[in-house]
Amino acid sequence: MKLKPRTLHTSTASPDDLEALAARANELRARYRRERDKRLQARPEGDGQFQELRGPFADFDRDPYADPGFSRPPVVEETDVAIVGAGFGGMMVAAHLHKSGVGKYRIIDKAGDLGGTWYWNRYPGCMCDVESYCYLPLLEEMGYMPKHKYAHASEIFEYCQMLGRRFEIYPRALFQTEVTGLVWNEPSARWLLTTSRNDRLSARFVVIAGGVLHKAKLPGIPGISDFRGHVFHTSRWDYAFTGGGPELPMDKLHDKNVAIIGTGATAVQVVPKLAAAAKHLYVVQRTPSAIGPRDQSATDPAWFQQMASKPGWHAERGRNFIAKITGKNPAIDMVADGWTQLLCPDTRKFSLNRAERKRLELIDFRNMENIRARVDAVVTNAATAEALKPWYGQMCKRPCFHDEYLPAFNRDNVTLVDTDGLGVDRITARGIVVRGVEYPVDLIVFASGFEVGTDYWRRLGFDPVGAGGVPMSKAWKHGPATLHGTHVRGFPNLLLNTFMQGGQSVNFSFTITETARHIAYTISRCLADDVVRVEPTRAATLNWLRIVLSVAWNWVVYTAACTPSYFNSEGRAPSNLIAALRSFPYMGSALDWAQILEEWRSEGTLRGLELTRRSS
Repeated sequence: MKLKPRTLHTSTASPDDLEALAARANELRARYRRERDKRLQARPEGDGQFQELRGPFADFDRDPYADPGFSRPPVVEETDVAIVGAGFGGMMVAAHLHKSGVGKYRIIDKAGDLGGTWYWNRYPGCMCDVESYCYLPLLEEMGYMPKHKYAHASEIFEYCQMLGRRFEIYPRALFQTEVTGLVWNEPSARWLLTTSRNDRLSARFVVIAGGVLHKAKLPGIPGISDFRGHVFHTSRWDYAFTGGGPELPMDKLHDKNVAIIGTGATAVQVVPKLAAAAKHLYVVQRTPSAIGPRDQSATDPAWFQQMASKPGWHAERGRNFIAKITGKNPAIDMVADGWTQLLCPDTRKFSLNRAERKRLELIDFRNMENIRARVDAVVTNAATAEALKPWYGQMCKRPCFHDEYLPAFNRDNVTLVDTDGLGVDRITARGIVVRGVEYPVDLIVFASGFEVGTDYWRRLGFDPVGAGGVPMSKAWKHGPATLHGTHVRGFPNLLLNTFMQGGQSVNFSFTITETARHIAYTISRCLADDVVRVEPTRAATLNWLRIVLSVAWNWVVYTAACTPSYFNSEGRAPSNLIAALRSFPYMGSALDWAQILEEWRSEGTLRGLELTRRSS
């Protein structure tokens, strides 16, 4: 497969380019501040501006893909492991337990099938934004060839089902089931787990793989309930109304006026499909996304087979990708896409050397200048192009890469409704009102994303009760105390596969899989050694916190100047700053984090964990 030459986001810094930008640095900083301040002044409440899909908005959370009449008898049993969440995180734990010989487990999810994100996100145009040859976990082991460089959502969902069959996850799954309670019982050294279907599981270990982007949210716009047309969230796409399907044109919108609220990573993929289907599309923008070229292409079978003929190719390619985007400068860029071009070098790094800090800032400026130049090159209407230009640092919001989003604004039936950072005034019975102008529509689509920085137990939907009857909401008043982000102080035999004090990466499936491997190793060791209770020591959690905080400063400094997004709690300092800092992931390279875990496992001593064996 030949990669197209790229003209944007070059990783080498031309001295002349940077000198020219240095002369404009103050101007660019001032523009960035103005754009940030508009957002902050309009919605100073930070994450509080969003609404949960509960109460009057509960219908937004209805599962349009599952059988509403589904029922089953309650499950009452003892098991070695209960896994909460059946997305990639939970599935990878199940797969690695399977490979370790641990088969006595249950996996629970509110969805009707495996997949997590890839079960819920079936909106038109949905695909992964990280190269599929790196993104899809266990790809080499599965012997699977993705159809495209960036796999479509429907293919990823099918791949999840393949994983479920391969690792015998389905017989152990409880779908359309929500955990309602999780309580530690000290005498039995077991967790009692209850569900919305009256299940009662007594589990020796519990793994919570609650995911990162799984709890959808709505913007706090007055009048949402007043709208008399049709409305839904992108993660609950209603094909009964739009017609079509994830891979089929929406054939019921030809006479409909549609508004989509939001211009983040989801909307960037949805907009071209809605533009092709609707009578008229209004794209409601508060802050524009940075849009680089995706250069999507079908997989060349000959190229793929040649690459896949080398044992270990998948791990090597995935690690090369992370090395390239975290400033490790490998000699070869195996992926050579927008990510590796944009994030090489890693401009988020804070250096005590003033000249180096200046150079990194100028590279960031140059990359964003290229992004803005691309808007001018693609969008024909000058006013629309100007409104689509992002004025912030390259990692203030998740960068987007797409080939059809910007051209969609050249269509006669597409109107960009730019709110100048202020958001929608209100929603009426007929449509949306922006800056005093009403836009009548038949359908409103909310592309408003998911909760990220809210309390963990809120996102889970239940409050685990640990040792001594202390709930997580109380135990974590000042933030979590973990070892490696997996083992939790005060919550014996509970393991987490999430990002708090754990790994993070643009390619989140890498950290999910590495964490799953780590969790499966610990559980299988404890089961083999007859360990009935495992909990990190206080000293181990404090030492791990020091390691996490030692690499958090780069991100704190970078995002402090950013436009509001979920990366910085929508621009508002958290009410509990200590708890927020203690919830940070390991913000250094995911390769460094993975090496720490690998070295810990190689020691074989379970260092930092208090172990209680049955005989003791």
